[in-house]
Amino acid sequence: MTTHIADLTAGDTAGAYGTSPERSEEETGALADRVFASVLGALDVLTIHIGDQLGLYDLLHRRGPLGVADVADATGVHPRYTREWLEQQAVAGIIEVLDPTVPADQRRYWLSEAHAAVLSDRDSLAYATPFARMVAAAAAQLPQLLDAYRTGDGVSWEEYGELMRTAQAEANRPLFLQVLGSDWLPSVPGVDAELRDGGRVADIGCGEGWSSIGIARAYPAVTVDGYDVDADSVEAARRHAEAEGLGDRVRFTLVDASSVPASGEYDLVTAFECIHDLPDPVGVLRSAHRMVKPGGTVLVMDERMPETFTGPGAAVEQLMYGISMLVCLPDGLSHSGSVGTGTVMRPDTLRGYARDAGFDDIEILPIEHDMFRFYRLLG
Repeated sequence: MTTHIADLTAGDTAGAYGTSPERSEEETGALADRVFASVLGALDVLTIHIGDQLGLYDLLHRRGPLGVADVADATGVHPRYTREWLEQQAVAGIIEVLDPTVPADQRRYWLSEAHAAVLSDRDSLAYATPFARMVAAAAAQLPQLLDAYRTGDGVSWEEYGELMRTAQAEANRPLFLQVLGSDWLPSVPGVDAELRDGGRVADIGCGEGWSSIGIARAYPAVTVDGYDVDADSVEAARRHAEAEGLGDRVRFTLVDASSVPASGEYDLVTAFECIHDLPDPVGVLRSAHRMVKPGGTVLVMDERMPETFTGPGAAVEQLMYGISMLVCLPDGLSHSGSVGTGTVMRPDTLRGYARDAGFDDIEILPIEHDMFRFYRLLG
């Protein structure tokens, strides 16, 4: 359907870098099709964000099929906007419509169980709505991002606001509550047995606390100290721990982890998906080296990036470069003296940081996950 775009542009690129005119035209058409598909995807993401923020998916899952007036009355959304959103979602194949042939005010819509697992069930491992929220939060900062790209400054985590903070927390919450204690930690040599007997855990860059809570839920005898530099995240983490009945074993402190005074007190020190964000990763890893007991474990989980750069790359690397450009690198560069790692932290980069912090090396653990790689820091 984008042949007209390819026709308009093929003449400018035919024969470039030794490619034949026929191949150049094919590549132009393929990229035009890709851009069009990406536009559709971007629109889906933003309309999903609207449905999430207005409570539309939860309502359609719990009470559907519902008509336009039912949805508008229950959510307080204006009826005309309600109708447009429902129709768009049905056309996009995201929600179901009972009979599309009846008049608009008689159509009834619902959200299937399969799609609810992605869009409204925050406990589901398939829950993906937070990623739409993340994109919306980043898009809201585009003017500031353009300025940052020109000046070399950054956009701080605080500037991205509540949408970004809750998106990050909710995206990882199901994994931390369901997989961290049942699968990931038992796969780390020596950790499971140590924690079942009690012990202390330091969770660096804990965010809203779901990783700390997941550890405490899986190991009822441990105490967990979560550390983070974001005040709103620490406040939310404390609320979550109290709501889970874990306030006596899980504590959260607002502090830069590089300045934590603890020395040799922890059986396990963790850093889940945060090292690449830190302006001073070596300083924080040096602190982790000091915090862990002799014979204890320092565990880092970060993005699963290929060992080396290549182009084009796989989907996960494309995703991480996009997040890096819009969120992680600008946040990192908002701090004076930042190393500016960005989301795409390859194993050799972490290895260099670890060695500079006093570790001998890193071990890549045999824990399989599409998005994350797990490292044990040695020595």
